[in-house]
Amino acid sequence: MPRVLIIRHCESSGQVPEAPLTATGYAQAEALAERLAGHPIDRVVSSTYRRAQETIAPFAARLGLAIELEPRLVERRLSPEPIPEWRDVVRRSFSEPDFAVPGGESGRAVLERGWAALESILGAGHALPALVSHGQLISLVLSRIDPNFGFDGWQSLQNPDVIAVERDARGGLSFRRLPP
Repeated sequence: MPRVLIIRHCESSGQVPEAPLTATGYAQAEALAERLAGHPIDRVVSSTYRRAQETIAPFAARLGLAIELEPRLVERRLSPEPIPEWRDVVRRSFSEPDFAVPGGESGRAVLERGWAALESILGAGHALPALVSHGQLISLVLSRIDPNFGFDGWQSLQNPDVIAVERDARGGLSFRRLPP
C-alpha cells in the first residue's frame, strides 16, 4: 500500500521563508533524525522554506539522501501584512475554504496545491517517502482525509510532528500520528 510520512517542521525563529530553526529547533531536528532512523525512508521532499529543510537535514545527511525541494509544500500566505486576528482567519479556513483576506491565500488554494504534491509523492513508487511542510498546509490536507481534524487538529500539531498517511486497497487515505 502506498504510504508517506508527513512531517511538520521543528521550532522556528520566525514565519518568513528564510527563518532558521531556533537552538531548540536544531536539537529537535537531531532528535527527529534518531526517531526516523527505524523507518525505511527512501525519499525526502521538503518545502522550500529554510525551517523545513533544516528540520530534515540531519536525517537526510545520515542516510545520504538528497532533499528534494517542492514549492507546493510551502506554508500558506495568510496575509501580506501581519494581522492580529490571524487565528480567526485560520479557523475560518476550515469552515469557509474560499475565504481569504486581501492579498492572502484561501484554504482551498493551499489544500489544492498541498493535495497535488501529496498525490504526486504517493504515486511515485517509493517505499516510504517523507515530506516536510507546515502546520496550516498539513492540517488542511489531513482535514480532507478526515473532516473531524479541522481547526482543533491544527491547534494540536507540535513542532515537529510526524503523521503516517496510507492509501488502502480501495484508494482511500487514512492517517495516524506517530508517537514522539
